[in-house]
Amino acid sequence: KRYWLYYVLTFLSGARRQIFVVFAAFLMVEKFGYSASQVTLLFLINYIFNWFFAERIGRLISRIGERNALTCEYVGLIFVFVAYGLVENATLAAALYVLDHMFFAMAIAISTDFQKIADPKDMASSAGVSFTISHIAAIVIPAALGLVWISSPSLVFYCGAAFALMSLVASQFIPRDPQPGNETTRPQAGGGSAPATV
Repeated sequence: KRYWLYYVLTFLSGARRQIFVVFAAFLMVEKFGYSASQVTLLFLINYIFNWFFAERIGRLISRIGERNALTCEYVGLIFVFVAYGLVENATLAAALYVLDHMFFAMAIAISTDFQKIADPKDMASSAGVSFTISHIAAIVIPAALGLVWISSPSLVFYCGAAFALMSLVASQFIPRDPQPGNETTRPQAGGGSAPATV
């Protein structure tokens, strides 16, 4: 239970990623008629982005901290997912797809936070648990939201916005100085926070 916040953020991240990987691609093909080559081009743009910006994003996280980085990611993703549900223009949808991927690149902050708070002897077992959690999201989310997609594709993306909102709330429990013994914070009156007792 010491790493509960890491597991919660991992599950929510996995759930959002499934919406991006599965349903954002569906949106491009079903609603806007993108061809296989056009979708492949979007994939290539995202890979190029990763290659070019990954190191810069890592430096940004190091400078502003995991909590601030994840806050930026989740606020951005809320707007992206809501926009997915409302978009009617194919070019704008493609731009959202690339922007979506850009925000997801900041999810590395979940791992860097864990590296700062974890006992070295817990690394392997906790990594196994998080891997399992990600697989649960990969199985459950597409199946459940696939049923939703049949009746309302927009609602799938509003669910993604809800996941991003839950992630935003959870990320506020990340301490500004994460380290062993300071894994999470609890809100205080007046907007501050204090270390949570484990």
